[in-house]
Amino acid sequence: MRIILKTYILWPVSFLLLSFFAWQVFLAPPENFPEDKMIRIKKGASLREVSELLKNENLIKNKTAFIVAARLSAKANKIKHGDYLFEKRTSALAIIRRVGRGEFGVEPVKIVVPEGSDNLDIAGMFSGFEYFDREKFVKESEGKEGYLFPDTYLFFKTAEAEEAIREMTSNFQKKVGSIDKDALIMASIIEKEASNGQDRKIISGILWKRIKIGMPLQVDAVFPYITREKEISADDKKIDSPYNTYLYKGLPPGPIANPGLDAIDAALNPEDSPYLYYLHDKNSTTRFARTYEEHLKNVEKYLK
Repeated sequence: MRIILKTYILWPVSFLLLSFFAWQVFLAPPENFPEDKMIRIKKGASLREVSELLKNENLIKNKTAFIVAARLSAKANKIKHGDYLFEKRTSALAIIRRVGRGEFGVEPVKIVVPEGSDNLDIAGMFSGFEYFDREKFVKESEGKEGYLFPDTYLFFKTAEAEEAIREMTSNFQKKVGSIDKDALIMASIIEKEASNGQDRKIISGILWKRIKIGMPLQVDAVFPYITREKEISADDKKIDSPYNTYLYKGLPPGPIANPGLDAIDAALNPEDSPYLYYLHDKNSTTRFARTYEEHLKNVEKYLK
């Protein structure tokens, strides 16, 4: 009986001792655990790849112990990819729990993309992001002008160009969906040409009417996109570019900005009117005219 009692007592004690030993040797944080360490677990990374990353960054002591503990905790197939910040020494078990739940430990940064921003504008909004390659963003967003939906986004400071493009184009699909390219091009012009919602629909009707009758669009909003300068000069209207709506009839080959929903609505729902001309006076009020002669009078009256 005494032998049996001793056995019952010794097994729990031995188990506790072994558990403590395993904890200290394999699962406790390394002595050289780095503080404020940011790591990135890539999408699709295997448990072994994650363990190697953590070991190489001195976040765990033993790769095998990490893998075994992850499997025993049923977190092996639940690792969430993303960027993780470890501000202080953390045990392997705590790391397993965090990567299994997607507890990144870092606050995202708010990026506000105003309506009418073009892709170059957006690229400049990510200054200070460690992994963001501005040139790569511009190159990979070619052909996506107009499809990067202007909105408020939350990105981690380690966001890369592909992630930003993917998030903004995905948002475009959610908010806009399928849209004719010509309508999107027109929306981008309207976005830059007028800010008032009602004026936008009238201007949309005017511009679609000009295309229908074979008249050049003659909109100034294209020139900052062509020259990358805010100021527009008389010489700009002579620039030989397919985006120059004074030299070439019809719509330019692509959007000149990323329009918001109001401009898209105006492009899709133009308002019919007797007008063929318009201008914005010094107070940004839109002045409409039926004929070119009437338009010249408006220029004389409101712009000189």
